[in-house]
Amino acid sequence: METLEFNVDASANNIRIDRYLADQCPEHSRSYIQKLLKEEQVLVNGRIIKANYKTQSGDYIEFHIPDPEVPDILPENIPLDILYEDDYVLVVNKPKDMVVHPSAGHTSGTLVNAVMAHCGEHLSGINGVLRPGIVHRIDKDTTGALLICKDDVVHRDLAEQLKKHSIKRRYRAVVQGNLKENEGTVNAPVGRHPTDRKKMAINHKNGKEAITHYKVLERFGQATYIECRLETGRTHQIRVHMASLGHPLLGDTVYGSSKNPYHLQGQALHAMILGFVHPITGEYLEFEAPLPEYFSKLLEKLRK
Repeated sequence: METLEFNVDASANNIRIDRYLADQCPEHSRSYIQKLLKEEQVLVNGRIIKANYKTQSGDYIEFHIPDPEVPDILPENIPLDILYEDDYVLVVNKPKDMVVHPSAGHTSGTLVNAVMAHCGEHLSGINGVLRPGIVHRIDKDTTGALLICKDDVVHRDLAEQLKKHSIKRRYRAVVQGNLKENEGTVNAPVGRHPTDRKKMAINHKNGKEAITHYKVLERFGQATYIECRLETGRTHQIRVHMASLGHPLLGDTVYGSSKNPYHLQGQALHAMILGFVHPITGEYLEFEAPLPEYFSKLLEKLRK
């Protein structure tokens, strides 16, 4: 069990305890915090309190977070579109509607289940049982190139390359409307949305640095085909950054319009190019995931 401790200062006086803890711990949802309050896992000044308790300046809070239950993650014989493989790394082209790694209540049909069946015991264990071998991830409805590690030493090296922004990542996207500039950069921190915990947002107070460079490839008037180059890899970064310019991705009903005239299943976003220095050979490798069929058909429709 993890215990977090907080001392309430005057600026946080008279706030409901569940809201206070949600602000302090953005990685936990407010409903989960309320559940732990009911289970008497929150103490204020040594006493158990209820969810409607309001903070007082000087309060000492102890927040007990139970260890997560580890579900059984089983290998599943799901076909993989492999772009490259050797004894150390695997690069796959992830299809649409596939979650990268399991989560609570969602332990099957993921890329991890498929990779476990393909690689057997040969996966790095750095990210634990839920995310073996996973260095970075892309959203469920985003397609394209994803890197997986079979060895802990290789995983550490590639994680460091990712941290230093030296892994090359180029995405293709179609955004709503006609972008004014032919190219540009969005430099705005991305963090949890202040009121909707399931969404990310431009968050200057609690966000992390996020930089996206974009370039127009083709204009259709009502939409624009672009390439995005990531310097950082925040959750939903391209989706949040393009929406912040007033040009959300086509099909993105979370950050854009609920209308979906092209009948897309999720956002039009594809991780096309992935390049990195191989940790063992020192050779620079670069792979291109071809555009998926739905994306090519969308471009054809827009050209008409």
